[in-house]
Amino acid sequence: MKKTIVLTIFTTVVAVLFFQITSSHKNLKNSVRATDKVNLIDKDSFTIVSRVNVPDGYKRLNYSERTFQNYLRNYKLKAFGSKIINYDNSEYFWQGGHIGILEIPVPKNGLQQCADALIRIRSEYLWETGRKSEIGFNFTSGHYCSWLKYAEGYRPKIKGNKVSFYKTAGKNYSKENFYKYLNLIYMYSGTLSLYNELPKITSSKDLKIGDMLIRGGSPGHIVMLCDEVINENGEKLFLLFQGNTPAQSVHLVKNLENSVISPWYKLEQDVVIPVSNYTFNNSKFVRFK
Repeated sequence: MKKTIVLTIFTTVVAVLFFQITSSHKNLKNSVRATDKVNLIDKDSFTIVSRVNVPDGYKRLNYSERTFQNYLRNYKLKAFGSKIINYDNSEYFWQGGHIGILEIPVPKNGLQQCADALIRIRSEYLWETGRKSEIGFNFTSGHYCSWLKYAEGYRPKIKGNKVSFYKTAGKNYSKENFYKYLNLIYMYSGTLSLYNELPKITSSKDLKIGDMLIRGGSPGHIVMLCDEVINENGEKLFLLFQGNTPAQSVHLVKNLENSVISPWYKLEQDVVIPVSNYTFNNSKFVRFK
């Protein structure tokens, strides 16, 4: 009788242990599969749109070929694992917040910081699509400086907050002169001028590729929305890239707060949004005209 009871207990314990081991193995396999599903990075790709896959339940919104949105989405990237490099060729001290480096040169003069990098990308798009007459930005003083006036030879004379333009150079519409113009803009424009100059996005539902998350100030910061997906409920997720201070490689950022959807971000108005090594405490958005 005792032997029968002991045998019964032993058999029950073995069965329970077998069930637990089997269940744990299944859970582990499911966990691995879940991890695989949220790995949205394609390391062998060389554009934003191909580097990052779409999360389950979402799809990319379509934009026509020559739009700024399509231009950003298809921006070329360096090989996966490329490092953020400062303007002086040194490595940025922290390499843990990005999943891609954009193919955009960093001038050795130390200019082209966060706002400047986005100004350059917008200006190059307008240049490449035959819209050069639209290239122009406000200085922090509020004075407008256009590429066409600069190309005609007009240069600013700045005295305190007063800016006057005088024709002091010959006409020069070359690409080389275009980048000299951008260096001027980098010196006298920034997050504060962009925030004051550009139209504000008042609802996160209206956000689209090309819009910018901004804190206008000295210092301030700004990042650009560069890809966009939507689900059947109309909820959107976005990819972001940024330049930085000191001037450095423009990079596509991870979402360090939500590894399930990283590098995608859910963006809302007037909330705290940590982006890589900066936190926007009261999120505001602007859009190029």
